Order: sequence, then C-alpha cells, then structure tokens
Amino acid sequence: MDKNRNRISAKAMVIAILAMSVLSGCAMMDKASSWLRGGSAGGKGEATVIGAPEAETYLAELHQLTVGDEHKQADIYDDASSSVLLTPGPSSSLRLGLVLAAPGHAESDPVRAQTVLREVLADEELLTREEIALARIHLASAERLAGVAAETEQLRDASSRAARAEERALARRLANAEAENTRLRQELAEAEQKLEAITSIERSIREQP
Repeated sequence: MDKNRNRISAKAMVIAILAMSVLSGCAMMDKASSWLRGGSAGGKGEATVIGAPEAETYLAELHQLTVGDEHKQADIYDDASSSVLLTPGPSSSLRLGLVLAAPGHAESDPVRAQTVLREVLADEELLTREEIALARIHLASAERLAGVAAETEQLRDASSRAARAEERALARRLANAEAENTRLRQELAEAEQKLEAITSIERSIREQP
C-alpha cells in the first residue's frame, strides 16, 4: 500500500516537473519570438531591431560631417550613397537621409533629404526608437531648410526681376537723353548755320560802297 502510494507520488512529481518544463519552454519561446520581431526581452515594450546601428553612430558621423574638411565630407557622402546600393535597408537609407539633411557641405540637399526620410519613416516598425527620433528631427530640419531656400530663391528672383526692370528703365532714360542731346545738337547746328548766314549778309552789306 505504501509502495503504491510512493509510486503514485513520484509519478505525479515527474508529471508536474515535465509540465513546468513545457510551460517554461513555451514562455521562453514566446520571449525569443517577440525579441526577434522587435520586442524587448525584458518585456518593457522597448523596440529592438537586430543589426541596427546605435544612435551614437549616426551622431558621430554627423559631427564628422560638420567639422571635417571637403574631402572628409565627400567621403562620408560617397560611403552613405554606396551603402544604400550595397546594403539596402532602413538603416542605410536613414544614414543617407541624415547626410543629405545636414547643412554646410557640398552634397547637402534638404529637398531630397525629405523624400528619403519620409520613405524611412513609412516603415517605422523596422527602426529603433532612436532612429525614429533622429529621422523625425532631421526631417523637420530639412523642411525648414528647404523652406528657407525656396524663400531665398523667390527673393533672389524678385530682386533680379526688379533689377532687370530698373536696368530697362535706365536704358530707356539713357536712350531718351541721348535722343534729346542729338536733337539739341542738331538745333544748335542749325542755329549756328543761320547765325553764320546772317553774319555773312551783314558783312556783305557793310562791304558795299
């Protein structure tokens, strides 16, 4: 009787241990699956994207782009452009978008940067929170820069039109002044001819006996 009870207890314990192992394994699989999909292993809802660069990587490159000389800036742009072709993905596109949005170098292009960064943000689930923040901040900056550039171009065009209009008006005034001078010279010449004729007549009269 005691032996049967002991065997039943041992069997129940084994079943319980197996059940706990299965449940524990399922929980671990769920966590792993969630992590691979971008969830946090700690269960705090923090996004994790495998292979995504740290925010410091992007910021360090932007700093180099700001303080570097023209050759360094060109190298950074060329590398960012090449990475989009060689290793296409949201991180490579984000890197190129950030480089294009950065002012102060030859390849800065806020209009193109807006297009690239908007495409990147269209797939936010493939980005870390830091990457999303960087994309949004620099997209806003690119929008402002593009707006300022457009306004500057409009002012330049308006100034050019005003300058051209002023040049045409000045040309007309000069032409009118030249025409007036020509008319006055002609009138003066005619007056001199008349005076010479009168002088000749008077001289002839005086010379008569």
